[in-house]
Amino acid sequence: MKVLRGVAVAASATVSFLALLPQATFAQSSSSQSAQPLPPVVVAPPEARRRAPPVAQRRVQRATQITPPRQAQPPRRNTTVVEDPRGPIDGYVAQRSMTGTKTNTPIMQTPQAISVIGREQIRDQKPIKFDEILRYAPGVVASTFGADTRNDWFLIRGFKSDDIGLFLDGMQLFYTAYASWKLQPFNMERVEVLRGPSAVLYGGSSPSGIVNAISKMPPAEPIRYLETGVNNFGNAYLSFDFGGPVQTQTSNGANNGQLFYRVVGQVQNGGTQVDFTPDNNYFIAPSVTFKPDADTTFTVLASASKNDTRGINFLPYVGTVVNAPFGRIPTHFFGGDPSVDSFRREQEMLGYQFERNLSDNVTFRQNARFAHVDVTYSGLIGNGYSNIAAGDLARYKFFAHDVANQANLDSQVEYRFETGPVKHTTLFGLDLRSYRIADFQGFSFDAPSINVLNPIYTPITGFSGTPFRDFILSQQQLGAYMQDQMKFGGFTLVLSGRNDWVSTNQDDRPSGVTQLNRTDSKFSGRVGLIYNFDSGFAPYIAYATSYNPVIGTDAANRLLLPETGEQTEIGLKVEPAGFNGHFGVAWFDLKRQNALTTDPVFPLLQTQNGEVTSRGIEAEVVANIMPGLKLTGTFSTYELFISKDLNPALIGKAPTNSPQQVASTWADYTFQDGPLRGFGFGGGLRYVGESFADPANTLIVPSVFLGDAVAHYEWQNWRAALNVVNVSDKIYVASCASSTSCFYGDRRRITASLTYKW
Repeated sequence: MKVLRGVAVAASATVSFLALLPQATFAQSSSSQSAQPLPPVVVAPPEARRRAPPVAQRRVQRATQITPPRQAQPPRRNTTVVEDPRGPIDGYVAQRSMTGTKTNTPIMQTPQAISVIGREQIRDQKPIKFDEILRYAPGVVASTFGADTRNDWFLIRGFKSDDIGLFLDGMQLFYTAYASWKLQPFNMERVEVLRGPSAVLYGGSSPSGIVNAISKMPPAEPIRYLETGVNNFGNAYLSFDFGGPVQTQTSNGANNGQLFYRVVGQVQNGGTQVDFTPDNNYFIAPSVTFKPDADTTFTVLASASKNDTRGINFLPYVGTVVNAPFGRIPTHFFGGDPSVDSFRREQEMLGYQFERNLSDNVTFRQNARFAHVDVTYSGLIGNGYSNIAAGDLARYKFFAHDVANQANLDSQVEYRFETGPVKHTTLFGLDLRSYRIADFQGFSFDAPSINVLNPIYTPITGFSGTPFRDFILSQQQLGAYMQDQMKFGGFTLVLSGRNDWVSTNQDDRPSGVTQLNRTDSKFSGRVGLIYNFDSGFAPYIAYATSYNPVIGTDAANRLLLPETGEQTEIGLKVEPAGFNGHFGVAWFDLKRQNALTTDPVFPLLQTQNGEVTSRGIEAEVVANIMPGLKLTGTFSTYELFISKDLNPALIGKAPTNSPQQVASTWADYTFQDGPLRGFGFGGGLRYVGESFADPANTLIVPSVFLGDAVAHYEWQNWRAALNVVNVSDKIYVASCASSTSCFYGDRRRITASLTYKW
């Protein structure tokens, strides 16, 4: 009932606010905008905002001055282009972000580790799925399940975070069971990794951090972009990106405001390195922005996508990481059967972003989204050997049909004021979230074995028995938060607090009877202090707690317990004068209670440990060294161990499939002059440390070095590129969730692409 009353209060407040909005005024024409996606209203400080004259007035002046005389121009003012925290960045170096504070804040004034991957770096590295964007991010282990094309997987500071740490445009895309979401690299303007607990602003989320993807927004000037490509596995794609201003004047010349649109899409079809496993992906993402005046922005974003692939192999440790009596299982081996195996996802989203400057000191924002996903997964899952000498792999049948709906509404009021020498940026927010999933899962052990060296595929029937899960799980969450960023000289102190009220229910789907329910309430907080020296050094210290009301059930069909976490972080950010880049280093001590782990008996299911500790150091450098030369470098090392558990033998052990060291470096150079002008090349080296395949940490998955490369050439409106992932074609195991669930990493993938824009 408390949650319902909170929803009613938020809805009433929103309606009352909208009723007070003044009538729209004239705005400047789109011809005066920069060739960039539209910035939010409050990008520069409020005192710098200047209203543009109405378009109609300028047109009258042009009409009366047919041959205007040359006039003395006033002295040009020194102007600085302020980076849009939700727009493009300069090369590889971002200066500002809204992810760390939900306000437009310089990264150097944010007392928390944050990294930004911009569109240009995404283009240069050519990821084919979202988690590949994160391969060169500090503190992140991406693609933990190797070449699997079903989902995007990543760890932050050693903890699985793709299920509760994925955000799109500042709103969570939570998933449980198999109702996972799929984001498209081509539709991303930037991707931001905020490391450490962030529940104080975002509610239930990973205590190790979040990944916030920022969608491409309608641009102020026309964009017309086409790209096509194909890789060595025969997987081809066609992408398009069109947008710009729309004429909104009436027949009498009056201006009704500015309207901008964008349509981004892609068609992808073809094979992968695994036999009978396609990666077919189709999506479209239209958006429109309306600016009735200089202080108001309203953007509607929609998207629809469809994915068609198959589940990748669950292979034994013996035969992948180490030799079996017959040697190694081929990386192209398909352990299912084409007559049974399929993974299909249909996904739709519709939302809006509204922003209004009520005055020079007060801004109101409201973001909302409704998302729907429907996933059907049928397959034969590897379950160890039935005859290891002959290479016969045992299998069981599995089926899941999960349908989920998620609704988010985040309302914020930002108030800027001063108390003596202290400048305040305060934020008051109300965050509503509703999630519902219809979860159907079943398995049976009546599947035949298959030989890994000489597989014979015979049509068989899939699972058709009684499910072990047939539930409707729902959760409603109301969060109220407040934050104050206090700036005094070089000091910036950030104080944040939030309380969440949560209701969780599990209903039996056939009967509709409520089986389990729980209500929770919890406070989380954050305090951070950073000092910016004139030399460009910025040391900081921060402490934060987190609360995550996990939705779902464990292997025993019990509601999962809420997660809690706490972290202490000490760091240093460096941005030397005259250097277009920055350095960062952070030490952290993070504890995660009730952490989700893979069930040791059934790796498709999950269980919860008592407490897991992650303690370590991260370092990052990102720079635009000179015109045409860009680079990034990262290093992360940490102790990851179970610090509390009901099983004393597990204390001190590391969770499975969780590497504790990761490092990377990437550079790209384009010739600016001479006969090679427009030609460029680049490459990177990635290191992923060893991990374990069993809870006792006796089965080691070795570390691996991987190299990537790119060559590209730009001429007029054309760009051709050749990207290579895993240049040496290293055969390796990305991770093992258990001794019978290991996953090969990407083999060498060569992608040729051609782009035309006009």
